[in-house]
Amino acid sequence: MSCNSCSSDINTIPKGCKSNGNCGTGDCDKLSVFDWLSNMALPTGQEPMRIVEVRFKNGRKHFYKNVDKLQLSMGDVVAVEGNPGHDVGTVSLTGELVKIQMKKKGIDADSEDVKKIYRKATQKDIDIWQAARDKEYDTQYRGREILSRLGLKMKLSDVEYQGDGNKATFYYTADERVDFRQLIRDLASAFSIRVEMKQVGLRQEAARLGGVGSCGRELCCSTWLTDLRKVNTTAARYQQLSLNPQKLAGQCGKLKCCLNYELDTYLDALTDFPKQDVVLKTEKGDAVFIKMDIFKNLLWYTYKENRSKWYKLTLDQVQEIITLNNNKEKISSLEDYEVDLIEDPKTDFENVVGQDSLTRFDIPKRKKKRKNKNKNRINKPKNQQNTNLPKNQPKKNIIKAKEAVDGNQPKTKVNRNKKRRPPKKSANNTKNS
Repeated sequence: MSCNSCSSDINTIPKGCKSNGNCGTGDCDKLSVFDWLSNMALPTGQEPMRIVEVRFKNGRKHFYKNVDKLQLSMGDVVAVEGNPGHDVGTVSLTGELVKIQMKKKGIDADSEDVKKIYRKATQKDIDIWQAARDKEYDTQYRGREILSRLGLKMKLSDVEYQGDGNKATFYYTADERVDFRQLIRDLASAFSIRVEMKQVGLRQEAARLGGVGSCGRELCCSTWLTDLRKVNTTAARYQQLSLNPQKLAGQCGKLKCCLNYELDTYLDALTDFPKQDVVLKTEKGDAVFIKMDIFKNLLWYTYKENRSKWYKLTLDQVQEIITLNNNKEKISSLEDYEVDLIEDPKTDFENVVGQDSLTRFDIPKRKKKRKNKNKNRINKPKNQQNTNLPKNQPKKNIIKAKEAVDGNQPKTKVNRNKKRRPPKKSANNTKNS
């Protein structure tokens, strides 16, 4: 699986590892194939495969004949036959695995689609190829301006230049048939190149552009998936998924291809389950199907007349009820079968480390002793405190005010042990003396 910064580059140059066209791990190319027969020698007398697979922009691959018997390996840049001129691509697969890929795609070795390889790309070929690739962004932007001016109902999704820079392929998507003859004339005159228009579907467009799916990984169609099969809503119904188009749709706007991945497993598991339209007949009333849990072999039924409660039954219980109904026998009620259903205790996670805390080795923090600032204050019960008194009032006045509020007369305390101070001598007293 390639990283997002590597595979989404228009020039297929990985940005993450800052490599010049090839990744150090060999996994930054779209739809890359591992040649597991590369280290094995051919049997005596058998000639090596003279057809190689060449990769172009955004994972586009074609097969080419190695007529001159060049020593090619994966990652070599080659100049191949174009229509017209020549194109430049990278060798993605060689050896005996090419036969399997050609058989998979239904291409014969003598087919006209299998063209030939001219040579290994020289530095001049690579420079022209890179210069043509650098013009793709500008060409796509100006092409969309021409589309909007002509008012055609089509979307220009991508532009790919040929290796010699004399031809460009414009990939577009459209819901209806579009007459783009005037568009081809305008594009050819604007860029002075040969123009080829190629319509692709929404899935192919998402595969070419790339992106990240709801699973958090890169799109399957842009990394390894080549067989884009048809996906129906029946696949979601078999898997008991809610038919929510926002959750079932992918980046292309169609149903996700991953709905087909586990469909065969669900179909095999559903062979023992009864049909959903089967009605269970009881003395209390008819019961209809609500939902099921395929891999736990559980089904939920409810009465037609009273749908307030769902009854959970096992697959064996439902089959037993169906056989009794086929013999024209009715069960008493679904409650009797639900009572017999004993659930297995759930295994919860246990604390294998122990009940010790993670902070048991930390030094405990010492509590700072607060100084008793209220040491000289009079301890009073809370119910006798009056919060409406002014703050700056002296303590003696506060006590008198509180006693007056309570209806008690202030009591003066006489301290006999207290020594009386002599009166202060005034200036008149000193003169008289």
